[in-house]
Amino acid sequence: MFAALRDILSAYKAELAVKIDRPGSCYLETRAPSLNGRRLFFAGAKIKKHYVSFYLTPLYMFPDLAYRISPSLGVIMQGQSCFNFTAFDQDSFDQLGRLTEAAFQKIKNERLL
Repeated sequence: MFAALRDILSAYKAELAVKIDRPGSCYLETRAPSLNGRRLFFAGAKIKKHYVSFYLTPLYMFPDLAYRISPSLGVIMQGQSCFNFTAFDQDSFDQLGRLTEAAFQKIKNERLL
């Protein structure tokens, strides 16, 4: 599962900064600092004890992105920007890939990269 989620993130490594990329943990952030002088966390995947988590922070910043979350993807959502996977589900990974692309385009359009 982690490998599939990491693959979603890999598509953005050229335009975002890689903060962590090691076995079991991968985090991407913007290259440009935000208003407070720190980079913005974009997305990440992490292996936990009983599941694998995928974090997509732009869901906090842009609530309109939440309209793209299908009911089946919403079932595994924790909070506003975290998805916890306990089993491989290609349909959910495909949906999450599209949602991640929409989030990336949103931060790109807002000139936050």
